[in-house]
Amino acid sequence: MEVSNHSTVKEFILLGFSIAPHLQILFFAIFLIAYLLVLAENIIIIVTVWTNCNLHSPMYFFLSNLSFLEIWYVTVTLPKTMLSFVSVTKQISFMGCMTQLYFFLSLGNTECLLLAVMPYDRYVAICKPFHYSTIMRHTVCFYLTMGCWLTGFLISGCKVFFISQLTYCGPNIINHFFCDVSPLLNLSCTNMERAVLMDFVAAIFILLMPLSVVILSYIYIIFTVFHISSAHGCQKAFSTCASHLIVVIVFYATSIFIYLRPKTLPVHDTNKIMSALYAVVVPLFNPIIYCLRNQEIKDSLQKILFRKRVSMQKY
Repeated sequence: MEVSNHSTVKEFILLGFSIAPHLQILFFAIFLIAYLLVLAENIIIIVTVWTNCNLHSPMYFFLSNLSFLEIWYVTVTLPKTMLSFVSVTKQISFMGCMTQLYFFLSLGNTECLLLAVMPYDRYVAICKPFHYSTIMRHTVCFYLTMGCWLTGFLISGCKVFFISQLTYCGPNIINHFFCDVSPLLNLSCTNMERAVLMDFVAAIFILLMPLSVVILSYIYIIFTVFHISSAHGCQKAFSTCASHLIVVIVFYATSIFIYLRPKTLPVHDTNKIMSALYAVVVPLFNPIIYCLRNQEIKDSLQKILFRKRVSMQKY
């Protein structure tokens, strides 16, 4: 990813959250706890899926990929944000800012695509159960996942390339807690039409197209479920989709609010709160939502804890 070398600004200052000095340590502790919880929750899901043969299915393969992604998703922004609460200097280099932007957008793009692949898997399982093992083969799941990762990183590379080619003459103060698209475009002192157009087109592709797949998948799922005669079967079908639907609604709603608005609008505290929602709160609650509503994962966790308790009693 080639970065512009004609910008007069060599570093940016991240303002972060406007809070009283005596609350800095408190917010540092809150973000640190949230970060550690996200790491612990997602590592538990990954270990649970990969150590239980009963969970070696496409649905849990995609879920473990989502957990792996969210570990890095929060790592891109939270450590730097936490450091700003306890440090006087809030600078980030031009290259560091572009690198943070690239990985944050890449992982966000990949999550959008993975959240579209997961309901497609549920659509095949519920609407075409007799062909499920044929359609969702291991190789198909692998290629779908790799396609999500490669597409997410490629589209982000194009967006960041255009943003990095803009000239930043000053001021260099970013009214945000991490390097994001809108704050950077607001600081540019050159024509940014191409960068704005590229960002808008990419946002439509990466947000609206996967969202269309999600909506269509659930339309077919709901139509099929209503034709299931068994009340138990109907309840089971809905329970497998409900947790994913909650995650999708929260993630896409906040992402569309931030990334499909005009990019030259000034960044207010509302934007930072919404960004904190999808950058911190959503990754924090995603594993909880999936685990609490998924009986198979709860059973597997209980088995792991039981085996550990038995092995400790032996010693």
